[in-house]
Amino acid sequence: MIVRCLRYLAVGAVCVALPVQAEPGSPVDTGWLQTLAFAAHKTEFSGTFVYQHGSHVETSRIAHLLDAKGEHEHIESLDGPHREVYRDNGQVWCVLGEHQSVRVEKSANRRSFPDLLPEQLTSLRENYQIHEAERSRVAGFEAQAIIFKPRDGLRYTHKMWAHLDSGLLLKSIMLDERGAPVEQYAFTQLSVGKNLDRTWLASVNTPPEVSQPKPALTVLGNTGWRVDAIPAGFKKLTEIRRPLRDRKQPVIQQVYSDGLAGVSVFIEPERRPDEVGGLTSHGAINIVSRSMDGFRVTVVGEVPARTVIQIADSVRYAGQ
Repeated sequence: MIVRCLRYLAVGAVCVALPVQAEPGSPVDTGWLQTLAFAAHKTEFSGTFVYQHGSHVETSRIAHLLDAKGEHEHIESLDGPHREVYRDNGQVWCVLGEHQSVRVEKSANRRSFPDLLPEQLTSLRENYQIHEAERSRVAGFEAQAIIFKPRDGLRYTHKMWAHLDSGLLLKSIMLDERGAPVEQYAFTQLSVGKNLDRTWLASVNTPPEVSQPKPALTVLGNTGWRVDAIPAGFKKLTEIRRPLRDRKQPVIQQVYSDGLAGVSVFIEPERRPDEVGGLTSHGAINIVSRSMDGFRVTVVGEVPARTVIQIADSVRYAGQ
């Protein structure tokens, strides 16, 4: 459930120079991309968005406001179990059910709709061909579609629609190698920079009581574990020792990103010799687990199944 809450962690509208109408397939101007990357942080907005993968659909309400203290965000599920996520700058907590409040950590590589683009764009151009597609309307706003096509077959294609006035992402779809949707987010109702409800800011400035202490993370140097077949363009962001609720001891986690996609490699002692590995999927996220010389290696990534399998098969201990 905490992971599910983290998934939702994606003044007035900023004035920007609108991109000139170009033929579909034209390269995207770097300045316009930079606007898109910062729009989710610099724009005040509130609305309702839908997340879908396969036949599964979730609807959430989001509000993002700015004041002298910084950024504040509130996301509330509108179907299924009650969930609310509050973000006050770097602090994030998730309210589960009616009372339980859990402090969570925003992953260094995990971005949430509509905050999907990194501030540093160099890696995007290294790993993806970026070009314009059609213009259309999304949630009543004029939007420019942009396609991020990977330079190899080891990651998904991303198609995003950005609000022409503010650069805020209004819709995003991940596509597999056949062009079929893997998962998508889309605003169905949106207000930008005007008449926004600010009453919930009092809740952000006075966070609900946290029922569980924030887990302690240990940043590690070189533990001796190597990934020999990480796809080109993925860079190691961090290596930490992370406590997990159902583990007696912390696990090692290595975090990699190519700018859009994130991959984590978890390494821990084998808990049971008969533990079964295998591949599971949740929308764009694929998870593979395997046993290796008394250790359990688990790879979790927003990449195709063959990519997490390739990564898991290449993990080895090289010594310190």
